[in-house]
Order: sequence, then structure tokens, then C-alpha cells
Amino acid sequence: MEEWKEYKIEDICEHIFAGGDAAKYSSSKYQTPFYNIPIYANSTENEGLYGYCDKAVVSSPAVTIAARGAGIGFVAFRNKPFVPIVRLITLITNNSVDTKFLYYYLKNRRLSGDGSAIPQITVPMVKKEVVTIPALEEQKRIADILSSFDAKIELNRRINDNLEQQAQALFKSWFVDFEPFNGEKPSNWSYCKIKNLHHIIETGKRPKGGVAHIKQGIPSIGAESIKGIGYYDYSKTKYISNEFASSLKKGKIHDYDLLIYKDGGKPGYFIPNFSIMGEGFPFDTMYLNEHVFRLDLGSSGMNIFAYFYFQTDEIINMLESVGGKAAIPGINQQNIEDLEILSPDIDYVQRYGELVYPIFKSILQNCRENAKLEKIRDALLPRLMSGELKIYDLNC
Repeated sequence: MEEWKEYKIEDICEHIFAGGDAAKYSSSKYQTPFYNIPIYANSTENEGLYGYCDKAVVSSPAVTIAARGAGIGFVAFRNKPFVPIVRLITLITNNSVDTKFLYYYLKNRRLSGDGSAIPQITVPMVKKEVVTIPALEEQKRIADILSSFDAKIELNRRINDNLEQQAQALFKSWFVDFEPFNGEKPSNWSYCKIKNLHHIIETGKRPKGGVAHIKQGIPSIGAESIKGIGYYDYSKTKYISNEFASSLKKGKIHDYDLLIYKDGGKPGYFIPNFSIMGEGFPFDTMYLNEHVFRLDLGSSGMNIFAYFYFQTDEIINMLESVGGKAAIPGINQQNIEDLEILSPDIDYVQRYGELVYPIFKSILQNCRENAKLEKIRDALLPRLMSGELKIYDLNC
């Protein structure tokens, strides 16, 4: 095996440049997929996707680095034509380095800012950064190993998106468009308030003094994690101690509970959000904090039905209105219990739960598999990038 050698990034790249002005793409026509060329900014949300346009600036595979803001140092691999905008630095490699290897190398390195009052990464800083890399063939083999994990993770994500769309489409067909009933809601369908159903609604809590100092224990799920099924950012996990968890009489999350964003945000502005967790995702055992409700309507199927029902326009508008009026934007237990929902005795409600439960189970199991794959990949990454773990040490 050849020895790893040091290079400045400017010596292994054909082009290194900062993104263009975002103002050019500020029109609303760029904010929806009317065009097919993605525009990327420096955000870490949704891989930095800002919008879409009709003409690419970069056509080659490239690496981008977020140069400023909360996501500073965030690295992404771009394999399709795209447009980079302000606060995003683009690197296009030459023939001496594999683009995907450089992506993993910089992802492991995570460049930091210049130490100014508002830290930023500049093009000259990137150019002078020194990297230590192996021969091209070994780079490609390392990148192939790591990208095989990413490919499986991405496949699972696409499968999950498709499964959720199926569940949502069936819900819309039966309970919004009433397609089985020629577009008319059946006259014998009845509604009831949640408070009149058998249910459990509760929130949790964290210990006095907070949890920032607790580095392990039982995961505590907060409002930042209530963003739909399948979402969880492990880097933001907070914990409560085992002793504190054992003292709690409420707030433990059970599989298929409907989790409801309770409070937080800007004054006068409340955005309802919901999630369902379970099947070991994101954890086998976890508790709520005081900013999340768990609602259990007696069965997994009914909770899944409520997950989509709560996202209908009527319920969302009601919760937005009530939550936005509070001094601290949010909703309370009575707001939830006063909501009307289709009776769980309705045949179609029961059938929906039975049909969609296996779909949600598959989604959550895929999420758990992805968490395991990410953990293995992230353990391999620093060892492969440092040369500590050699390709020939792996059975691949």
C-alpha cells in the first residue's frame, strides 16, 4: 500500500469558489419544483435545498461547505447539476482525488470558522487547508465502502417516503374526498370529542437544573424532535438520569403513541407538529419533556388514524389559532381534549388502522435500521480517514 501524502486543497481541486447572490433567486417561482435544477444554500435543513431553477452553475460532481451560520462546516456531496448561492463554498476536484473521498474526508474533518465575531469559512482558508490522502485507487475503495452505507440509508428513506405517501393517499381518499361514497360523507358517521373517548394524554418533565450536564441515561424527547414520522436528530439527544426516570409516574413514550408539539416558538406564531415513534426508533426506552404531549387513543391503529386526522386543514387551523394566542405560543391539554374526531367505532376508521399499521411498522423498522447503519458508518469514518483502519483489514 502506498504511503498517505499531504496536499493543500488548492492542489487537488480545479475550482474552489463561493456561491452566487441569493437575491437572484428570491422570486417565489424558484421556491417550488417548477424547475428541476436544485439551488443550495448554507443550511443543514434538507441538505441545504433553497429552491429550484432552470440553469445549472455546477455540472460536475462537487463538494460544498457551508461557510457561515448555524451550519458552518456542514459538508455535502453533490452528484447532480446544481446552483450554489451565498455562504456556500464549492469544490470541484482534479484527477488526483476522488470527489466522494474528499467529501467524506471533510465531513470527518468538519472545518471551523475564522474566529471572528461572526465566524466564517473563506475560500482562501479552504485553499490552504492541508489534507492527508492515500493513492487514488485506495481513495475510491474507501469511498465505495462508506457510500454503500449511505446508499442503503437513502434507499430506506425513499421507501419510507413512498410508504407514508400511500398511507396519506388512502386517508385522503376515504376521509377527505370520500371516494368510496361518491364524494359524500356518510350520514351515519359520527364525531366525538377526544375527552369523551377512552384516552391517555400527558406530558413529561426534566429535572430542576436542566439536562445539559447529563451525558448518558434515558433519552428525553423534546419539541425539536416532533417533525413527522421517521425524524430524529441523534446529535441533539438529551438525557435524564436513570434515577430521575424511575421516579416519574408519567411521560414514558409507548410504541405508536401520537406525539404532539405542545409549546414554543415566536410570540403570536404556533405551528402544530406531530410524530409517532416505536419499534426501537429512535430508542427502546424514552421519556417526554414538558414541551410534548403523548396521546394514546387505545390502539395503534387509532393513533395512526389520528396522526393524519390532526393534520387536516380544519384541525391545523384550529390549533394554529389557539396556539398563536397564548402568551407563550402553544396548546394545552384541554385544547386537545376538546377536538372532535371521527368515532373509533366507524368501520372505515377501524379498517384504516388495520391497513396502515403494517405500513407504519415498516417505516419505523427502516428508521431503526438506518440508525444502526449510520452508527457503523460514523464509527468507520474517522478510522478510514486517518489511515488507522486499512482497506485490506476489512472483509470487502
